[in-house]
Amino acid sequence: MKRKRFSSEQIIRMLREAELLRSGGMKVPDVCRKLDVSVNTYHRWCKVYGGMDVNDVRRLKELERENSRLKKLVADLMLDNCILKEVAEGKY
Repeated sequence: MKRKRFSSEQIIRMLREAELLRSGGMKVPDVCRKLDVSVNTYHRWCKVYGGMDVNDVRRLKELERENSRLKKLVADLMLDNCILKEVAEGKY
C-alpha cells in the first residue's frame, strides 16, 4: 500500500473532524476508519498537533528550520575553533 503524506493543515483539519465525530459518540477505531488513517497515526497526530491552530503549526515549522540553521552555524564555529587551537599549539 502506498504511503500517504498529509500537510500540517490537512492533519489539523482531520483532527478537528475527528473531535466532532468523537463528540458525536463514535469510538476511535471508527473515527480512524472514516478518516482512512491508522489508530497509531491518529494518536501520534494528537500528541504532536493536539490543540494547535494552523498558525501555530506554521510558526513551529519556521522555528524548527531556524533552529536547524543555528545548529549548523554552531557546529561550523566549533570546528573552526578546534582547528585554530590545533594550529596555535603547533599540531598541524
